[in-house]
Amino acid sequence: MLLQKALLKAVAVRLLPKDKSQTELYNIASEPDAFRVWGFQMLLYFRAVDMRTLIQFLFGKKSTFLEEPDPMKKYLVVGLGNIGQEYIGTRHNVGFQVLDTLAQKQGFSFEPGRLGDIGIFKIKGRSVFCLKPSTYMNRSGKAVKYWLEKEKIPLENLLVITDDINLPFGSLRLKTKGSDGGHNGLKDIQQQLETQQYSRLRFGVGSEFGKGGQVNYVLSPWLEEENKVLGGRLERGAEFVGSFILAGAKITMNQYNGT
Repeated sequence: MLLQKALLKAVAVRLLPKDKSQTELYNIASEPDAFRVWGFQMLLYFRAVDMRTLIQFLFGKKSTFLEEPDPMKKYLVVGLGNIGQEYIGTRHNVGFQVLDTLAQKQGFSFEPGRLGDIGIFKIKGRSVFCLKPSTYMNRSGKAVKYWLEKEKIPLENLLVITDDINLPFGSLRLKTKGSDGGHNGLKDIQQQLETQQYSRLRFGVGSEFGKGGQVNYVLSPWLEEENKVLGGRLERGAEFVGSFILAGAKITMNQYNGT
């Protein structure tokens, strides 16, 4: 009721004679009979115009209510991995680990969402959606496509964090396009998005395995000596993400690749 009265008073200020003070207009609009009259007029106005026109009428054309979010200021950062206790701390889940490190640095948390856990933070006017898909690695593309479309995020603002056996342990490289390299998560994203033109941050996990041992290797926990330096490399991964958002892919590749 209070909100209704406030809106009716706003309408009254616009419609009643201009030679009266704002206080007088509010008093007139607050009278019982006037309340019914303006309520009827407001109902007619709602039916006659769209919401944008109504807001312009009530609050002026420059009202902040009319500002539309800039899609270029939205980002989707996806860490690839598998859900389940048995996969925590494995090489294949390093994408999840980078996002967990980022969450600690930026002070946000993850909540269950559609097709994955989602965490959101803002940095210098940009909204960043961080996604840990719950679809398992081989179906990651479904979650990525859903959140891109739901939040209307342009493809150039997508960053996927993935493990890479073709890079030495701890190496980090940002690329803006490329093949899936045999990675099933990237392969599904490519199929769902129908393009290879998206940025991915490759986190090296090494290739210390024999013939036929790749699956067991990436699904195994980090070695003790790897864990000693892993934290620092995860923090570097979080720095890559921040630079990608604030400075863009090109500058980030020039400044961070190989560090």
